[in-house]
Amino acid sequence: MKEPFILFLFLFSFSLSAQSIKVKGTIKDSIGNPLEFANVIASIKSSGETESYGITNYQGRYQLDLPKGNNYILRASFLGYETKDQTVNVPQNAENMELDFILNPQENQLDDVEIVYEMPVTVKGDTIVYNADSFTNGDERKLGDVMKKLPGVEVNDEGEIQVEGKTVSKVMVEGKDFFDGDSKLATKNIPADAVDKVEVLRNYNEVDQMRGLGNDRDNVAINIKLKEGKKNFWFGEVTAGAGLADEYGEENGRYLVHPKLFYYSPKYSINIITDFNNIGEVPFTFRDYFNFTGGFKNFNKGGGTNFNISNSDLGFAVSQNDRAKSIDAKFIAANFSYTVNDKLDVSGFGILSDNKTNIVNHSLREYTTTQIIEKTNSENNQRNQLGMLKLSGNYKPNTNFQLDYDAIIKTSKQSENDFLISTVGNDQNDISEVKKNEPFSINQNVNAYYTLNDKNIFAAAVQHLYQNEDPFYQAVQDNIPFRGVFTVIDETDPFNIDADIFDPLEREDRYNINQNKNVKSNKLDAKVDYYYVLNNLSNLNFTVGATYSNQEFNSGIFQILDNGSRNNFEADDFNNDVTYSFTDAFFGLHYKLKSGKFIFTPGLTLHNYNLKNDQLGTTSIQNEWMVLPDLNVVWEMKKSENLRFNYAITSQYTDVNNYAQAYVFNNYNQLFRGNRDLQNSLSHSYNLTYFSFNLFNYTNIGGNLSYTRRMDAVKLNTRLVGISQVSSPINYDSNFPDETFSAVGRFSKTVKKVQFKLDAALFLSKTNNTINSEIQKSESFTQNYNASVLSNFKDVPNFEVGYRFIINNYDNGGANQVFYTNMPYANVNIRFLKDFNLFAEWDYYNYSNRANTVENTYSFFNANLYYRKGESPWEFSVQASNILDTKSINNDSYTDQFITTSQYFVMPRIVMFVVKYDL
Repeated sequence: MKEPFILFLFLFSFSLSAQSIKVKGTIKDSIGNPLEFANVIASIKSSGETESYGITNYQGRYQLDLPKGNNYILRASFLGYETKDQTVNVPQNAENMELDFILNPQENQLDDVEIVYEMPVTVKGDTIVYNADSFTNGDERKLGDVMKKLPGVEVNDEGEIQVEGKTVSKVMVEGKDFFDGDSKLATKNIPADAVDKVEVLRNYNEVDQMRGLGNDRDNVAINIKLKEGKKNFWFGEVTAGAGLADEYGEENGRYLVHPKLFYYSPKYSINIITDFNNIGEVPFTFRDYFNFTGGFKNFNKGGGTNFNISNSDLGFAVSQNDRAKSIDAKFIAANFSYTVNDKLDVSGFGILSDNKTNIVNHSLREYTTTQIIEKTNSENNQRNQLGMLKLSGNYKPNTNFQLDYDAIIKTSKQSENDFLISTVGNDQNDISEVKKNEPFSINQNVNAYYTLNDKNIFAAAVQHLYQNEDPFYQAVQDNIPFRGVFTVIDETDPFNIDADIFDPLEREDRYNINQNKNVKSNKLDAKVDYYYVLNNLSNLNFTVGATYSNQEFNSGIFQILDNGSRNNFEADDFNNDVTYSFTDAFFGLHYKLKSGKFIFTPGLTLHNYNLKNDQLGTTSIQNEWMVLPDLNVVWEMKKSENLRFNYAITSQYTDVNNYAQAYVFNNYNQLFRGNRDLQNSLSHSYNLTYFSFNLFNYTNIGGNLSYTRRMDAVKLNTRLVGISQVSSPINYDSNFPDETFSAVGRFSKTVKKVQFKLDAALFLSKTNNTINSEIQKSESFTQNYNASVLSNFKDVPNFEVGYRFIINNYDNGGANQVFYTNMPYANVNIRFLKDFNLFAEWDYYNYSNRANTVENTYSFFNANLYYRKGESPWEFSVQASNILDTKSINNDSYTDQFITTSQYFVMPRIVMFVVKYDL
């Protein structure tokens, strides 16, 4: 199937080229210097409509594709220079031609602004400005649809914006933050017809005096400029719909209510987004909640220490519309910014989300050590009520001083009821699990920046995190839990089998085991940076600071008997009462030097680590000194092409969860106990990134190689009997390192109105764990390949066709399994009868394994028919999802203990009638 697909791409590209000619040339200034990133735009002489545009490369060269049989006006422009026009006649028998421009300096700089807003793409320094109308065809609905069509910009499956392979973490509208810390809410909610310009801010730093001092190469921000009719006016849309779902033969009502309001003025902005639906569209997932930073940055990035406070989420199932049988989502979010005066700005946002999810799953799990196969059928009912509030202030009384304050509060109420049947051989176990958690956290950050003079710049930061979690877990099952793996603490043999069941467990018809847990965390970070600017090409950075964390961990296990009474497990093995503190005091020195096309930033950081944990009536203390180096090298081959290398040694420490020595539940067949004698691990990481953003020939190439070698890694020592296991973390010596390697490549090229894309990603992981006193080496090798062609015509139907091929190769201690996924896909957008628009998408899956024991094929077909009369604010549509009524999908996963193949039941066929009104 791949060969015809490649042949189609070749023939299609050839047919496009045969109908046009290439116009090439140079744009130079009056003394003959080439002008890089100058614009040349070709418009049809008779109508003035834009036909093509080009951007010059570092040699000042440009090229255009012009259809035969027309006359064109070519206009060349560059910031600070006069615009020049030339007329070009292209008859049917025309051949490729050369046409040069010489531009003279322009005295009236006000005209520069007009050029920026007329040209499709303008590059000035680290800012790229896209004129949205130059790339869109009118069928785009959200900002994400616009971003996908901008050269050098990608939108991944999660809705995140990526530029030059780097994820955009800050989106602004008219210079004001839009839900700081996440680009997904912007891509999925800002109306496409409101977007005038898209500004890509590379090497971004929101503090003026800090720009260029550190390493900003991975910082990218997006600023959306609105069309004139959207400023100083409320705009947005109200969407509502109703329909039916074929719920396995039963029709069920479905609804969608989705109002959005936006207001932008120079002084303040307001954004209100709501979404209520039960059609599987999850506006804000559980994963989004935990990943949403609110703009908070990694406090001591590059300092050499990796220490994070973990979340006790109890392994809650993640709400995803492609793995859920039903989802009922409610979402409200509001964002504001207000300029109090020319010195003070305040902003913030609030998010409320309530998702109810039903997940039905059939799994086959093979335990690689025992060769036991467990079959599970489960139904999971989950509810996640999430709340988030952020407030920010920016005070800048003059150009030499800036003070920022941020506070973000997160709170949630999570509950999950899981009904599971586990079958091993002829043994069947009926299991019921209950998980509850109501975590709360507040993170506060204060940053101050002061410029004494051109040579001396200071930056100070203080950050505090308070987090309180109280997860509750219950497992009720027929079988005796953890039979044969109960551990008796013994200094010579910590995994001695001494009992058939829990020592305090009482025999019952159904075993009802419960666990209460509470983890309170306080983490304080503070540092001061001093930058001494040696000259325009180099500076020194001195850093002094500290991290202090204090955590209290309490847990207890008990049994509810058949008669309703409570059997408390009183022994120390089943009750944690731990206080754990971690301190990192550090001093760092970095030197940044620009030499020709290279930027070198080597550094060293001296650390003093102090760890203390109190439990079981004793205190354990660790103290050590360490010097950790890091290096960043940037090779700026051209303004639009660079190669970046990073190397660092990182010392990784774990939090209290791995130090608490009494048992805690992970799930119905997994027990875990910490190890108070854990040491840190050291990671050597190497990262090489290449990106070429070529507007001259509309080609973008990106690649990344990454390798990490972790020494003395914290790994699991597991006792596995049947399917039951108990694990404890230990440090492996340097003879058994963990290694990860990844290689990612991206290529895209635009020929006229058609874009060709190739992507490849390889991930290799090698790990070691001890299972039943034997060291087991495990490998996971994933390959993901994707090729696609997509069009962006103004007046004819648009399409995208592609093919994705995925290989997952798992090797656990010599037990090897390989899974294949072949996925051709296509979508089409057709405008007809002037006011109708049909969008349809199709995805086909062929899922199999090398052993030929698994093979499944299924496909998804969705179609939406839209009707809008001219410029009317009303739009009516019929939207249908899962038209083929596919019942389930497959996936596979890997751990060091087992390999799992799963079947998830998905949402049924849904047909909706939807009305939208544009405000």
